[in-house]
Amino acid sequence: MTVRFIGAGPGAADLITVRGQRAIAASPVCLYAGSLVPAELLESCPPGARLVDTARMTLEEIVAEMLAAHGAGQDVARLHSGDPSVFSAMAEQMRRLDAAAVPYEVIPGVPAFAAAAAALKRELTVPGVGQTITLTRTSARATPMPEGEDLDTLGRSRATMVLHLAVQRIEEVVGELVPNYGADCPVAVVARASRADEVVLRGTLADIAGQVRAAGVLRTAVIVVGRVLNAAEFPDSHLYSAARCRG
Repeated sequence: MTVRFIGAGPGAADLITVRGQRAIAASPVCLYAGSLVPAELLESCPPGARLVDTARMTLEEIVAEMLAAHGAGQDVARLHSGDPSVFSAMAEQMRRLDAAAVPYEVIPGVPAFAAAAAALKRELTVPGVGQTITLTRTSARATPMPEGEDLDTLGRSRATMVLHLAVQRIEEVVGELVPNYGADCPVAVVARASRADEVVLRGTLADIAGQVRAAGVLRTAVIVVGRVLNAAEFPDSHLYSAARCRG
């Protein structure tokens, strides 16, 4: 018996790996967050599978389902939106499975920031403009951020920044980023990336908060901040340069 943490992708049902879909099809128990994971993915579950929506469950209740499946010798597909390596709360589940000697593995998925970049039709690492991406969030009602990971400190590099779980605090985010990035810095907000009801907002730190409020975007969104968003004049990558040695 194995628990498989599966990256279910950013929202579109077809943005899941072949390995992930096969794992779902082979698991008689499927745990998923109904508010984030597309219902179409559940169609891959085998007939008679136990489907458990974890959206309103506690950590201990979720782990109890895994332990019960382990006791019954049943594989578990544990679906996480996006990629489980980022803001998925997978670590504490694995810690409890380790303590119970329950085997597990991780199947990566398409992360939300990648789907947002695709919606924007932008590369987030543009030569001569930005080669670093900071993936972060804000505290608000979530777990406090570690010391030194506040937006002011992270923003001092002026690297491209992608914020998850922060759109509800858009005014505060803007206020903390303007001193380092400048009010004219390009910003994009992508809500429900890859889904049929995807929303894409483009602007600057000076006007993005107003756009977010006008559009009624409250959740399931990422904020992308950085000069790469409107970069037009930049050197070609050395990757395909004729001067590059390919021996």
